[in-house]
Amino acid sequence: MGSRESGKSTPFPGFHGNEVTAHRLIDPVVIGIVVAPHGVRGTLKVRAIGPGKHIRKNSTPVIGSARRKILAARQTPKGFLVEVEGVRSREEARTLQGVELLLERGELDAPEEGEYYVADLVGLTAVNEAGEILGVVEDTFETAAHEVLVVREEDDGDFYIPFTLEHVPELDARLGRITIRPPEE
Repeated sequence: MGSRESGKSTPFPGFHGNEVTAHRLIDPVVIGIVVAPHGVRGTLKVRAIGPGKHIRKNSTPVIGSARRKILAARQTPKGFLVEVEGVRSREEARTLQGVELLLERGELDAPEEGEYYVADLVGLTAVNEAGEILGVVEDTFETAAHEVLVVREEDDGDFYIPFTLEHVPELDARLGRITIRPPEE
């Protein structure tokens, strides 16, 4: 998850126009991932990365190496149903399964006070309340309750921290560190 390039650099077969490579985005941020086609008219099931506020009508993310205007987006309990320009059949939608929706960081809404983009958490140094380094945030994933941070210790593997005020009392993106309270075992 997070701010990374998709690695896809060629357009998908059957899609024409608006082709750009993800590598041309200077600071790409993943806003969602195509999970599957929905219906027969090319609608995409999309899992949002974060709250999904950027998966909205008239947004133009890079999807499958092409800028695609979102024609309609509807949130459901299991994600978003999204119609994008140029995708008109279930077969075309199926070719996009697993593809990331990317926006340039400058296209994102500015986070409000106390809000962070999930992509910005990856790479932060995790410390305990005494300031001792515990590891580095390597990844995140979302559960029904909240986001979870994957913290990699140098020698001991990964451990998981709920991204809640109880377990993450302090985050200083400027210093590149996050203070954590691991859950009781």
